[in-house]
Amino acid sequence: MSGRASPALEKNGSIGHAGEGKAVGQLPDSISVQGVSYTIRERVGPWWNFSLYCKKWTRQILKDVSFHIESGQIMGILGNSGSGKTTLLDAISGRLGHKDNFFGEVYLNGRQLKREQFRDCFSYVPQSDALLSFLTIQESLTYTALLTLKNCSNSSIKKKVDAVMAELSLSHIADKIIGSRNVAGISGGERRRVSVAAQLLQDPKVMLLDEPTTGLDCLTANQLVLLLSELAHRDRIVILTIHQPRSELFKLFDKIAIMSFGEMVFCGNPMEMITFFSDCGFSCPEQSNPFDFYVDLTSVDTRSKEHELKTYSRVQQFVSAYRNSEIFSKVLAAIEKTKCMKELPPIPFKNKDLPSGFYQILILLRRTTRNLSRDKIGVIMRLLQNLLFGLFIAFFLLRLRSDLAQGAVQDRVGLVYQCVSAPPYTGMLNAVALFPPLRAISDQESKDGLYKKWQMLVAYIVHFLPFSVISVAIFSTFIYWTTGLYPDASRFGIFFAVVLASHMIGELLTLVILGVVQDPNIVQSGVVLLNSAGVIVGTGLVRTIEEMPTPFKLLSFLTFQKYSSEVLVVNEFYGLNFTCGGANSSTANNPACVLSQGIRFIEKNYPGALARFTVDFLVLYAFIPVLAIIAILSFKLRERIIDRQ
Repeated sequence: MSGRASPALEKNGSIGHAGEGKAVGQLPDSISVQGVSYTIRERVGPWWNFSLYCKKWTRQILKDVSFHIESGQIMGILGNSGSGKTTLLDAISGRLGHKDNFFGEVYLNGRQLKREQFRDCFSYVPQSDALLSFLTIQESLTYTALLTLKNCSNSSIKKKVDAVMAELSLSHIADKIIGSRNVAGISGGERRRVSVAAQLLQDPKVMLLDEPTTGLDCLTANQLVLLLSELAHRDRIVILTIHQPRSELFKLFDKIAIMSFGEMVFCGNPMEMITFFSDCGFSCPEQSNPFDFYVDLTSVDTRSKEHELKTYSRVQQFVSAYRNSEIFSKVLAAIEKTKCMKELPPIPFKNKDLPSGFYQILILLRRTTRNLSRDKIGVIMRLLQNLLFGLFIAFFLLRLRSDLAQGAVQDRVGLVYQCVSAPPYTGMLNAVALFPPLRAISDQESKDGLYKKWQMLVAYIVHFLPFSVISVAIFSTFIYWTTGLYPDASRFGIFFAVVLASHMIGELLTLVILGVVQDPNIVQSGVVLLNSAGVIVGTGLVRTIEEMPTPFKLLSFLTFQKYSSEVLVVNEFYGLNFTCGGANSSTANNPACVLSQGIRFIEKNYPGALARFTVDFLVLYAFIPVLAIIAILSFKLRERIIDRQ
């Protein structure tokens, strides 16, 4: 949805300041939250206790929360863990799960927002930063701008990015990479500012931040809150949850909300807070941090049932006193006043004009490639991991022999087994190591409405194709000619194509599961088990398919290993002739000499494989687009389920 762009941005690409873009006498932007409640249903017991697991109980996370705030103001939401602070932000921004259990209204400039409008009005900075480690600050913000704005030239985007970095004091470190736990980069406070800057690119009028000071030292946290206060005073609304702020920040907040057990205990300006609790008989002691004092005062002590009842009763007294106070009456009056205005100001949508889906995929591909290509060790491992495996095989086998008495068939069967089972595993390692960070940033950016999660998946699939081709080409060239497989260029091409398909299928299968399962460790274990089961059931190298029970025979047709092993066996054994015990030994009494021709091994262990050679090859490669489509569908289904919750 296209939003209104700040006139300041339209003129020179800078971020608008207080009063800019607002006509003289025009009413300030405002957000009103009225009667917001939210409940969830949870299972009573763990999954292993079936009787309790089948039962559910309803838990209220938010209960009749209301407040009103106008542009130029910053509001801090305080409360102990589990008080409902983050859930309140999720409710305001339209990010709640189980949306059928959400009640209440959110008004922007007196107009009630529809559910699909929430993300087009509010910018949201989550508690954890979703940033790519090897991009510089300027690059990260530039790609975000490219994903957001379609009709801006490169020079306009550069001006906008430069203006945002200047506003957040990032210009002097624009060319530093962001980094991660294992890669040196910018500090935690600077990462937070980059996350805020990414949201400012859309010129939002309402900014929501969840625990922006988490993990920061006191000085950095204070500087960040001061910066957010300055942003609010430039004609914006800033709402943030905060944990244990220092007393020096007391005067920075225009409004302070205190929550406990999902209820609003108080919401007003700092001086009103002091007066309110003093009137309730709880004055803040001198030399005490009022934030800490009042949060402790409104917390429920769950150490024992007696303490819980006592403190909960005290909280309810505060809630009752607040709802009967003049402060709360003013909140309700302000909400009604904005709703009843004759000429309502327009809804301040974010400045967003998304490019086409194809162009978004291209941008994501460029960003992904630039980020991952800077990881030198990662690139080297991706290109050489299959070769390292091949070095071990070559050292173990040395040179394949043609004498049956010296294991000519057994060595080739073992090599085929390894070439069927190992490449999918290396593909899985790539996906598990590289894709979860991309999935994390796509989760955040898709919630912001920049693109769909499956588009990031498509960009990653396109990105890994050349790496797969090069890695498998290096491995195949080395292992094929070093060990002495059938000396024919066309057969080498088939060998390379089969190993490449197996490697890509392993990575795509991992992506399918990553679309459903969040934990990469569980995904890795699942793919290893699936690959091992496929090798056992499908290859016929552990036990011939003809000797398997009927259910396993049928199951083998669903494994890609069946087709890759048959193609490799035919590709290697067809046309080979073996010796048996040397030139002077008798073959009449030697049972192994029955397999002196490779075609006999094929007919015995893979009957009909020679006739199915082309079909097997085509079916093997059909797994690639099928798994790619299933992976895309899994991400689209996951996104749809989350949106409907």
